Amino acid sequence: MRFGLFVPQGWRHDLVGIDPKDHWATMRGLAQHADAGPWESIWVFDHFHPVPVPTDEAVHEAWTLMSAFGAVTERVRLGQMCTCMSYRNPAYLAKVAATCDIVSGGRIEMGIGAGWYEHEWRAYGYGFPSGPDRLRMLDEGVQIMRQAWTEGRATFSGKFYQVDGALVRPLPLQEGGIPIWIAGGGEKVTLKIAAKYASYTNFDGTLEGFNRKSELLKEHCKTVGTDFDAITRSANYNVAIGSTEAEVQDRLAELADRIRPFGGEKGVERQLGAVRGMPACGTPEQIVENLTALKKAGMTYGIFNFAEAAYDRSGIELFEREVIPALV
Repeated sequence: MRFGLFVPQGWRHDLVGIDPKDHWATMRGLAQHADAGPWESIWVFDHFHPVPVPTDEAVHEAWTLMSAFGAVTERVRLGQMCTCMSYRNPAYLAKVAATCDIVSGGRIEMGIGAGWYEHEWRAYGYGFPSGPDRLRMLDEGVQIMRQAWTEGRATFSGKFYQVDGALVRPLPLQEGGIPIWIAGGGEKVTLKIAAKYASYTNFDGTLEGFNRKSELLKEHCKTVGTDFDAITRSANYNVAIGSTEAEVQDRLAELADRIRPFGGEKGVERQLGAVRGMPACGTPEQIVENLTALKKAGMTYGIFNFAEAAYDRSGIELFEREVIPALV
């Protein structure tokens, strides 16, 4: 199994209490920790407003961080889970990503999806197109990026995007262009887009959900004539790890205490619901057991979020010592 680490950027209220002047040092330090350790990649989210509710707390922009991380690390790959296609013109996004690939020495991953966070869509003046339209925008945008990264220019006339000889030079350093991760488990459309274009997918990380999405992806690959086995299937996991179950509960309580002033009890339950009872919540032995079952099902790349990472690396270090070695 391959392992990615989310670097806190504020989206989950995970930089609360840290002075903004110290945010970059905090993020840089975690990126460099991962670079020196067993992690294959580091990741951020492409969001502008925090969750579980929008507040005035800081959220740092994903692609700016890609360039910055590229300059201060040497080995780890750099991704977003996931970039919202409609937040940037796809030819412009292809140009930004190519530049980041140059800065990083060829280490960029393109995590891309249709987007969902209605509040920030409307706040930033993007409107909020219907789900089917957002998915069509995703499909068109991926075609533009693939063309730009292989040919150095893109010409495309679609319903939502039109480009005419958009130059993207220099090309990314990676031969064939930047690897594309299609994120989301929409069964009729998103997984079909993934079957057509993706090198990687990212969807439901529970064993039952992962198996279902995998079977549907396989059927879409048959329909569009692509190789299912050539697509790496990944999932995201929120981690609450402790040497004992009591320590795990302490982790969850700390997360609740940080979220409560912003989201109230409803927000706390929303955040805890994404951790408690999930595959990466428990002692190292429990997490290894859960991830082993997922690995056998074909989940060969996990991306892990430690809610406390900006304040306390002990959970990350325990995971590095006792989980990763059991699964690589």
